[in-house]
Amino acid sequence: MLDSTLKSQLQAYLQRVTQPIELFASLDERAASLEMQALLQDIAGLSDKITVRFDGDDARRPSFSINRVGADMGLRFAAIPMGHEFTSLVLALLQTGGHPPKLEADVIAQIQALEGDFVFETYMSLTCHNCPDVVQALNLMAVLNPRIRATAIDGGLFQDEVESRQIMAVPTVYLNGQPFGSGRMEIGEILAKIDTGAAARAAARLADKAPYDVLVVGGGPAGAAAALYAARKGIRTGIVAERFGGQTLDTLGIENYPSVLETEGPKFAAALQAQVRGVGVDLIDGQRVQSLQEATQPGGLAAVTLDNGAVLRSRTVILATGARWKNINVPGEAEYRTKGVAYCPHCDGPLFKGKRVAVIGGGNSGVEAAIDLAGLVAHVTLLEFADQLRADAVLVNKLRSLPNVSIHTGAQTTEITGDGGKVNGLRYTDRGTGTAHDIELAGVFVQIGLVPNTEWLKGTVELSRFGEILVDARCATNLPGIYAAGDATTVPYKQIVVAAGEGSKAALSAFDHLIRTPAAAA
Repeated sequence: MLDSTLKSQLQAYLQRVTQPIELFASLDERAASLEMQALLQDIAGLSDKITVRFDGDDARRPSFSINRVGADMGLRFAAIPMGHEFTSLVLALLQTGGHPPKLEADVIAQIQALEGDFVFETYMSLTCHNCPDVVQALNLMAVLNPRIRATAIDGGLFQDEVESRQIMAVPTVYLNGQPFGSGRMEIGEILAKIDTGAAARAAARLADKAPYDVLVVGGGPAGAAAALYAARKGIRTGIVAERFGGQTLDTLGIENYPSVLETEGPKFAAALQAQVRGVGVDLIDGQRVQSLQEATQPGGLAAVTLDNGAVLRSRTVILATGARWKNINVPGEAEYRTKGVAYCPHCDGPLFKGKRVAVIGGGNSGVEAAIDLAGLVAHVTLLEFADQLRADAVLVNKLRSLPNVSIHTGAQTTEITGDGGKVNGLRYTDRGTGTAHDIELAGVFVQIGLVPNTEWLKGTVELSRFGEILVDARCATNLPGIYAAGDATTVPYKQIVVAAGEGSKAALSAFDHLIRTPAAAA
């Protein structure tokens, strides 16, 4: 099952296992069971601390549990965890085998102190780059707390469950049999939903933070670069972010960042985080910012208020809140989000195998999505509002060469229809003739660009008519001591390398402001 290279790499990792592990498989007659059996035998053959059994009686077959000998860890894969989930398997083996997790001590204590019984089921696909974060978070929680159980389920392997629960986006998580969440989640987000006292404790902890010299709001490439440049000046620097990594976490491939031949978004984000922490930045992740108040006097402290009520203060602030996928804002979009309306073809595409789908958007992202989906689904209909596709010619030529793709330009999507539980069609109007058309399909992938995350700044800093933060050549806003960078600003070309450069420039400008503006008396 594992090639020689993977075996060598895994064997090296398994040397860190200090406590004996038992793999316990429940199999059936499907070919997937033979694959699982071969995988588990390969793993057991790489360490004398790992044994395997094949006489399990779990209802989900094929599946296997990972347990420390003498304990029921509640950790199970109803999947053959290769592809993006191979790392999840390796971490589960290491953590079950006693290798300490890379997690703050207070978060470990919070997980161990949770009261109640939590049975998590995560539906994922092996091609989803967001799924491993959720799987790994829940697996670790199961290792740390015996009242938590976590099962990772490959939707492609258990299509009957996917159909019965009408799951049309991954990752989708159920808790104790009820829908819990969909999309990428980290441990902090999960804990915030199940630990009712977490927000109040976090607010109390954050209230004790000393003022910063530079506080960055946002943890994407712009925010990370800004924090890195500021911290290297030897000044007190912090980042507060709702989701460190920003859009890069939803980016499958990065092949145009100088000096990096190719990487994946989540790996890029993890490297950013390690670099930021390495220079001593105070990283506050998983916190949404509610408002900004400028300093009341030159050299004074600006105030950033979080949703949990905590207030962070800083001599300068750099706004790097990024952007998010733009909605088409038609009837049915919100109602059927995760029930057929999707925004990530790489993550959710496998759930529509053999079905008919539509892609809305004729730019590079839309055409690339249609090309990717055409290899998975029965048929793709691409709809573009303009009279011609806006993507690069090489992509358009590739798209037109595919036999299972239809292209409609001058098409205005007016409604996404459904049966009350999931999408069953789409309605659009031909802008040239005014004729309305209905298409029967199972999924709609929206790829029409980005909108800046700046709603909370209205009335505070000056925004463009598109909601972007207006900045000058030095990344300064209309407020003294307040700077901005990245996709949330008016700077053109929303690219990772551009955002990183603008973040660096904003930090240098903030530092220049600090050395030229004496601190106000306390």
